Amino acid sequence: MKNITLTYILSICFLLACKQTKENHTTNVPLTTEHATPTASLSIIGNYVDTGYTKRDQGYDWVSVSVKEDTKNTILISIRSRADKKKPTCTFDAKAYKKTDTTYESMYDGKNIIYTFTDNTILISTEKKEDENSLYFFCSGGATIAGTYSKINNNLDQNQIDKTAFTKHLSLQGIGFNVSSIMQNNTNTLHVYAFGLEVSPFDETFNIDGFNVIDVEVEDLDADGSPELLVYLKNETQNNQGKVFGFSVNNKKSMSMVYFPPTAEQTKINEGYRGHDEFTLIETNLAQRFPVYKPDDSDAAPSGGIRQITYKLKKGEAMKKFEIDQISRY
Repeated sequence: MKNITLTYILSICFLLACKQTKENHTTNVPLTTEHATPTASLSIIGNYVDTGYTKRDQGYDWVSVSVKEDTKNTILISIRSRADKKKPTCTFDAKAYKKTDTTYESMYDGKNIIYTFTDNTILISTEKKEDENSLYFFCSGGATIAGTYSKINNNLDQNQIDKTAFTKHLSLQGIGFNVSSIMQNNTNTLHVYAFGLEVSPFDETFNIDGFNVIDVEVEDLDADGSPELLVYLKNETQNNQGKVFGFSVNNKKSMSMVYFPPTAEQTKINEGYRGHDEFTLIETNLAQRFPVYKPDDSDAAPSGGIRQITYKLKKGEAMKKFEIDQISRY
């Protein structure tokens, strides 16, 4: 009876695209109801800059906003600034969810950040005026990511721009996490730093060549009083095949990795699998969705519906691991 109830609840959440907010610096947003191939309006995709960009050769500081495709109803926002002469002014990454054709939103620390597009601009603001100060958190020197940025037709100046590919800060149950990704010596690396642990900080770097970090979430998945950190990655050269790096805090003293089995190796769910994964947390479950391809389908036109998998965090012999709890097909 519990399994039937959970399946019903998850199905309603997906169909209604409901949103639930987790504690502190993370947002629990359900997966989209469409398959995950990117179809965001091409008119909003691209690079946007502030007024300082045109004067960069004169030594002016500048801030940019990069908007990339993700899924039918989501885009990836990446804010970067000049970094060749001093430390970056503003750094911010978010997955934004579609509200209208010209408006998207993300959430940080319980506050809604709004991205409003016109033909050639993006305006970044907060849903509530009293939350405007939260947009100063991502910048130094009294700057803010709020404001209007103008679209450019060229690539951003790679000689000046901050090379950080992804960065996000989260916290839960007294434990803080800094997650970043950067290209170093032609190798894409993932850096995970956890602080507030009783024994010593967790500070590790991983090689993630071929993958890009898409998002990060935190939650106490096994209700043991210590949080889990999940990092979602995609391989853009292989049909956006997804990957999960999981970490579990052990009694608030230390942190270790959690095993997530690769989808391609799971015979229960890999029939018709070609990537385009979406991951999110729904309460204490890890949820995954991807389009199912029939043998004659092209990569751009899956016709087998959507497969949805929920995972439970379980204790393993060497480490905690995710095990399949339910499989659904739509």
